[in-house]
Amino acid sequence: CFVVDEALLDANLTILKQVKDRTGCKILLALKCFAMPRAIPRIAGVLDGVCASSPHEARLGREAFKKEVHTFGAGYSRDDILDLCRTTDHLVFNSFNQYTRFASLVKDTAAALGRSIEFGLRINPEHSEGTVPIYDPCAPGSRLGIRREDFRPELLDGITGLHWHNLCEQDAGCLERTVRAAEAGFGEFFKKMKYVNFGGGHHITRRGYNIDLLAETILTFQDRW
Repeated sequence: CFVVDEALLDANLTILKQVKDRTGCKILLALKCFAMPRAIPRIAGVLDGVCASSPHEARLGREAFKKEVHTFGAGYSRDDILDLCRTTDHLVFNSFNQYTRFASLVKDTAAALGRSIEFGLRINPEHSEGTVPIYDPCAPGSRLGIRREDFRPELLDGITGLHWHNLCEQDAGCLERTVRAAEAGFGEFFKKMKYVNFGGGHHITRRGYNIDLLAETILTFQDRW
């Protein structure tokens, strides 16, 4: 069996709520990291939704978390897309080819279901903070996210959010440097977006994590963009 200490979980949620209160940001639970249904109602009382990486995770987010469901997949089948139209609110694509291939199908299917789905894109800031290359989404040759040289601004109509992910249980200093890299490559597009998702890998609840720097990084980003 798996045993979760509710007091420790509540302590972590208190920290995350403080970050939300200080910055006005939204925080999502990455279901690929923690997806215990019995704990979800407790977490949903504080966090704003989930990030799913499969149709099954998106369904769990819709049925159990009952808040925002963001979905990102490096690749989607047609069946995946049809399934996700029933569960996800924000569908994030890994490339412009994915977006142009599936956007009409998503719109038509969601409309028939009486739903509305927003589209996002994953970008690759080409800035590495990880120490293990095989786990680094920004390593040379990575196909996760769109590099600046492959970015097509003329196709941004209909895109409401940009997303990156390059951290793995790291501190706020890593995020601060990543934000600078993302701004250098993609900042000109941020003002056109409803949101920018800083991805996962933030070890916010770890003892010694620099929450002040995290809050400052979020607030200055909001002020600039």
